[in-house]
Amino acid sequence: LLGWGSQSSKVHIHHSTWLHFPGHNLRWILTFILLFVLVCEIAEGIVSDGVSESRHLHLYMPAGMAFLAAITSVVYYHNIETSNFPKLLIALLFYWTLAFITKTIKFVKFCDNGVGFSQLRFCLTGLLVVLYGMLLAVEINVIRVRRYVFFKTPKEVKPPEDLQDLGVRFLQPFVNLLSKGTYWWMNTFIKTAHKKPIDLKTIGKLPIAMRALTNYIRLNEAFEAQKNKRSSSPQGSRSIWRALCCAFGRPLLLSSTFRILADLLGFAGPLCISGIV
Repeated sequence: LLGWGSQSSKVHIHHSTWLHFPGHNLRWILTFILLFVLVCEIAEGIVSDGVSESRHLHLYMPAGMAFLAAITSVVYYHNIETSNFPKLLIALLFYWTLAFITKTIKFVKFCDNGVGFSQLRFCLTGLLVVLYGMLLAVEINVIRVRRYVFFKTPKEVKPPEDLQDLGVRFLQPFVNLLSKGTYWWMNTFIKTAHKKPIDLKTIGKLPIAMRALTNYIRLNEAFEAQKNKRSSSPQGSRSIWRALCCAFGRPLLLSSTFRILADLLGFAGPLCISGIV
């Protein structure tokens, strides 16, 4: 399988963190939600099994196996993506298809037997059907975009310019979602800094998109575009705000949303302590 899959890799791998496939972040988010729902299903099965005197492994054993399979799928997908072996994703395509079909059958059986929304088991099964269906759709989209397996001419991709530059060591934009959230990619740098003093050469350069010159050009173009739309030159703070929103509206909105959520969640700790007390 590895030999067959490696034949689809037409590009030299410049860095082990390079992400190749579309829908990458969506896949990770869906998998995290899937793991949470499966844990809930395991807990529901254990609680239901505890009510009766005899053991019923079918109440929680399949959910436990599905949890292990979901973790395996994450590890498998990560290695396949960073190695650029898209043909090996067929295994995941088959798994998501079978999981979706079996969970759909289970959901239909619940409906036929009168199990409704009042039962937690029914709601969890419905959520799993949706999640498996979305993961299957993500897998099909990778096939469509990368044009492998069922297409004669697979799409060739080029590595980002930053990863071709060995001086760039800030890899935050090029790592998976879990590594971004935990800054796992910085471990090598931290170990190096722990062993010996570091200098600017060790720190390396920033990616092109994060350099001051790149962002200055982007802001200047947005400001000039506003100037061309108006008969007179834009002046004052309002024009600067408009240029900022035009050039960096999406990241500003995203970071502001995260900041507001973080401030609101800051109240969760004291409220929970108050409730416990």
